[in-house]
Order: sequence, then C-alpha cells, then structure tokens
Amino acid sequence: MGRILIVDDEELALENLEYAMKKEGYEVVCVNNGSTALRKLEKQEFDVVMTDLRMDKVDGIQVLTKCRSLYPDSEVIIITAYASLPSAIETMKKGAYYYIAKPFKLDEVRKVVKEAFEKVKLKRENAQLREQLESFKGKVKIISQDRKMEGLLGTARQIGPTDCNIILSGESGTGKELFARYIHAYSKRAEKPFFAINCGAFTESILTSELFGHERGAFTGAAGMKQGLIETASGGTLFLDEITEMEPSMQVKLLRVIQEKEVLRLGATKPVKIDVRFIAATNRDIKESIKTGRFREDLFFRLNVVAFYIPPLAERRDDIPLLSYYFLKKFSTLMGKDVKEIKEDVMPILMSYDFPGNVRELENVIERGVALANGNAIEVSHLPEDLRDLSIKTFRKKGGRIPSLEDQELVYIQWVLEQVGGNKTLAAETLGIDRVSLWRKLKKYELGKT
Repeated sequence: MGRILIVDDEELALENLEYAMKKEGYEVVCVNNGSTALRKLEKQEFDVVMTDLRMDKVDGIQVLTKCRSLYPDSEVIIITAYASLPSAIETMKKGAYYYIAKPFKLDEVRKVVKEAFEKVKLKRENAQLREQLESFKGKVKIISQDRKMEGLLGTARQIGPTDCNIILSGESGTGKELFARYIHAYSKRAEKPFFAINCGAFTESILTSELFGHERGAFTGAAGMKQGLIETASGGTLFLDEITEMEPSMQVKLLRVIQEKEVLRLGATKPVKIDVRFIAATNRDIKESIKTGRFREDLFFRLNVVAFYIPPLAERRDDIPLLSYYFLKKFSTLMGKDVKEIKEDVMPILMSYDFPGNVRELENVIERGVALANGNAIEVSHLPEDLRDLSIKTFRKKGGRIPSLEDQELVYIQWVLEQVGGNKTLAAETLGIDRVSLWRKLKKYELGKT
C-alpha cells in the first residue's frame, strides 16, 4: 500500500492515526517530534508524510520543507489544532498536499491519505513513462543474443573509434542504418552529426544537389547558396543507403570527394575541405554489380575498408523472442497501453515464420499486435493473416541460391516434428504419409533414428 510517516507530539492523536493507517494496510512509522522526523527523512523515503504543524524546536513547516527538498514526488499532509487561513495558505504555498484541522474525522483523513498516495503513484508512473519514452528516442540500441550478431557488434565497437570507411550489406529490413548509427555512436564523431540519404530515392540531379550543395544562381530556381549533406556532415558520419543505385557519373564525383577530402558545390569555383566518415549500404550483391559495370570497382575499394554482412532474421531466430518483447515494451509505452505479454501460442508462429521483411517486419507485427490488443497480451487473432495461416511459407535464397524442393521439404518436416513434440506417428499423419515413408525421409535427411 505504501509507506507513511506520522509526526505528532500529541500521544493520543499519534496512536489514533497509527491505528487507522495500519488498518488501511499502509506501512507506518510514527515519531513524536520534528527533530526525529528530520532524521528519519534523511535515512529513508516516505510516500506520504502526515505532520502536526506546531511542535517544539522543529515544527511542521520545517518537516514539510525537508521532505519536499529530498523527495519531490512525496506528499505532505499538515494536521493542526490551530487552524487559520494564513497558516493554511503558507503551508500550501510551501507544497503541502492538504491541510486538516483538529479535531479531525478519521474518514476524512483516510480519504485524503488515499488520494495523496494515488497522486504519488501517478507522478512516479509518469516519471517512469518519460524515462522509457526517452530510452526509445535518439538512442542507438541493437537487441541480439545471436553469436554472429554479437561478434559483429563487438567488431563495430572495435573499429568505431577509427575513421575507416565501411560497407554494410544485407537484406532490406535487417537494420543496416541502425548498425551504421551504432558504429557512429562508438566513434570519436559521436557528438557530431549523423546524416543518412537513400541514393536510390532521388534522380541524379536532385541527389547531386542534396549531396554536393550549390551556389546561388547555379541553376534555375537556385535562389541562395545551399550546403550539401557531405559538407554539412563534416566532422561526423554520412550514411549512403542503397549505394549501388547511384548513377555511375555520381559515383565518379563521390570517389573524388573521398580521395581529395573536399567537395565542390554546384556552380562554385573553389572546393571546401571536409572531414567525413562514409558508411555505405546495399541490399544487392555489390561484387555482382561491379562485374556488370553497375558499380565502380575503385569506389568499392575506397568504401570497403571494413565490410559487414548483417544476417537476415531467419538466420538468427533466437533473436525473435528477445526482439518481440523489446518491441512489445516499446509500443506499449508509446501507445500508453498495458500490454505486457505475448501468449504462448503466438511465439511458435513467430518462430516458424521466415520474416522476408526481417526485423522491420517483426517490429510492424508487434506494433499491430499492441494496437489491436484489448487486454494485457498479444494473441494469435492480433497477428496478420499470413502469419496465422501457416500453410503460407516464405521462399528465400540460401547461400546465394533459391532453395530446392528438398530444402523446403526438409525445413517443413523439421517444423512439423517440432509442432508435434517429436511424435513420428502424429507427424506422419500430419504430413499425409505413412510412417515408413516418413522413416525413409528422416534417414535421407539424417534427422535422427526412429
């Protein structure tokens, strides 16, 4: 119920209040003078303090002031046999929650104390909510318990303080930009700007203007000088997403910037020195793009000082529960809801799904679940339809190739065996084959003995 400190030099009043508050279920500490009350406050926090106003040596105002200075979220209730309008105004100005005149009615005291505790609880919940919201804003956090990812993060922290350029590869939605921000956060440039631009989202002329900037009058509509992102990011990091979508002519310009460490605005005659760390990313096979002439090999070597491959979520399934609960807390907090749980029958579905959209898709699934949840848990009915229908399977490339029918059969047999707890008779029935046929397949795929 909470902790309450009662301060009163009148023995009968102290006993009555102690009895009433303990009966309500509060943890009660009683003292009969203000000096002892101050010492108690210095040692521990109380949710609510009830204090007599007039006491020898240390009065209720001093107790009130001490409590408010040490514990701003706590509430103080003043009780006095010498009630007056001036004293009531003074105590309220100094932060008292309520002012009760003696002789008091215990029902009134119970009501006031209950409301004071509710206010304290609300203030603390709001403070906690603000802290949680801040933890989801502007901070780089990568959640993983996968060994490969932990290794990548360790390497990222190691090379973070250096100024070497980096290429990140991996499927869309694996978190390449987040990984780039993680490297920036562990660099000497962490206090400097981080800018990101998608090279495939703009035409060449717009991308040139965005990256290199322009002088006034450089082209029709250029009413003033504009710094490009390369110049603006000087001292910090520039993240070039989908770098393989950049036109070859733009690649030549970027190569010169990296080599010379200077940028020439469109329409300018004098270059500007820059100090930028470049992190590029692609969801394509960049070496294949070099072979086809789509991407310059010399630019690749300039960027590819350190390379990271961010594995898809399907290759680190152990992260699915961890990420699911992280996103659950995040969206429950952001939406102001009390969704704390993912039902037991939901997690096997998430674990069985291939997530072609990777972490981004899982995040969307959990966000949807929190939004639809009426109680405190995400249920199967809150999942998207394609997840609820487990007959829909995702086909992804494995080791650079499209999986064969045998690959898919192996995965499906493993999944069915997991769902039936290893019961081979039930697995055979589920697969629509006899037990002997299942035995042959298990032997073929070396899935264990019957």
